[in-house]
Amino acid sequence: MPSGRVKWFSLEKGFGFISNDEGEDVYLAATSLPEGVATVKPGTKIEFSVIDSRKGPQAMSVRIIDAPVSLAENSRVNSDDLAAMIEDTIKILDKVGNGLRHGRHPSGPDAERLGRVLRGIAGQLEA
Repeated sequence: MPSGRVKWFSLEKGFGFISNDEGEDVYLAATSLPEGVATVKPGTKIEFSVIDSRKGPQAMSVRIIDAPVSLAENSRVNSDDLAAMIEDTIKILDKVGNGLRHGRHPSGPDAERLGRVLRGIAGQLEA
């Protein structure tokens, strides 16, 4: 199974590129990441299978071998700031909940942003 390191990955764009062990660029779609993994950092060592797509080689069935240490995960946000973020998020969720009661789902970009905020808060609580 080929392996390589992540060159860059954009959560907002939903893709990035891997530099395989031969030095070639391989396209990495967010949908190819392991279940529960939303993003990968540059330098992350991964194994993957490759398919030939119309735009060149594309990684599939990605498996993370070694992720670089995250300094951000090792530091916590100030407790007062985190409390304020949670209170603001509760207000946003209340608005979304009221909209859903009236049959209005949040738009795709709004739903994605809210998901990132919730994952960020969860990461701070788990740190």
